[in-house]
Formats: sequence, structure tokens, C-alpha cells
Amino acid sequence: MSLINLQKKIGVTADGAFGPGTLKAAAAYYKLSPNRAAHFFAQTAHESGNFKAFSENLNYGWKGLRAIFPKYFPTDALAKAYERQPQKIANRVYANRMGNGDEASGDGWLHRGRGALQLTGEFNFKAFADYIGRPDVMANPDLVATELAFESALWFFDKNKLWSICDKGINDAAILELSSRINGSKKPHGLDDRKLKTKKYASWL
Repeated sequence: MSLINLQKKIGVTADGAFGPGTLKAAAAYYKLSPNRAAHFFAQTAHESGNFKAFSENLNYGWKGLRAIFPKYFPTDALAKAYERQPQKIANRVYANRMGNGDEASGDGWLHRGRGALQLTGEFNFKAFADYIGRPDVMANPDLVATELAFESALWFFDKNKLWSICDKGINDAAILELSSRINGSKKPHGLDDRKLKTKKYASWL
């Protein structure tokens, strides 16, 4: 849905397909240079599963919980008590950090990852809401998964000063540096896909 929301906003055919027309119109709408647009939309496409997932899916089985969140699920028994309950999982995993309250507060689920780059935690939702001048985001965080999915990712790039990396050009070194900053790892997940998309989108522009 968010890709269709974007297409309506930028005035192209809202068909839910990401092609050269949508990319060029989006670059113009957000006033992004070709290099910045290629990097930005390649990273957001990768992180959102080709613009399909704009809200974090926490529907894990117990083995997944043990593997992905071992700190929060140190035993099989505890993981089994939470498996396939996304709301409960979010409230445990995101409790008492990033501005969220304790597990019982429900903040973890309320402020779970949303948007093209998975904005997470009350502090980040509040900072984004202030930045864009939209206090309604705090009452309705789902806006970040729909109407403001790309704006939240643009805010992330601004806040983390990522545009300067995009300005280094379309090359493997810049893609690696940017991917590492977004993924939080020196060996970022899905690097080949990020390279492929960045170069393809650059050719469209």
C-alpha cells in the first residue's frame, strides 16, 4: 500500500509497481539528485522487501525467537510461551529502551518498526513527528507505515548524515558504506541485492 500512497502523492499512475517513471517522479518530488535517489530507493527497496513490508512482522516461532532475540528469550520454555504472538513479542523485546516503557505498557508493540527503513521506539517516533511537524504520528504510529513511510526514511538519512555517502557516487565502496550504516554491520545483510538495485536505479535516472 505504501508504494501506491507514494505514487498518488507524486502524481504518477498508482499501480503499485516501481519502475523508472515512479523513480524519476519521486526523485523530483523529494528534490533528490540522481545519486541520492538511486542510493535512497535501493536501500529502502531492499529493507522493505521490494516495497511490500512497511510494518515489522514479529510473528516468530520459538526457535526463531531463540535465534534472533537470545538476550530476551534465554530459554526454550520462555520462547515457547511467546511464540506466534507478535504483540507480546514486541512488548518484551522493545521494553525499557528507545524511550519505551516496560513490557506491560504496550509501548513495544505501539512503537514497533514501521516505514521504509523501520523506524522503531518512542524516541524515534517522537523525533520524527517533531521534525515533520506531525504530532498526530504519536497518536497514530501506523501513519509511518502508510502515508509517511518514505518521509520517515528521509528523516533517517538526514539524522544520520547519510546523504554525504550517497554523494560519493554509484560505486561498490559507497554502497558498502551506506549499507553498513543502515544495517548496523560491517558485513551488511543482502549487500549483493543492494548493489544490484542501486546500479539499476542509477541507470533509470
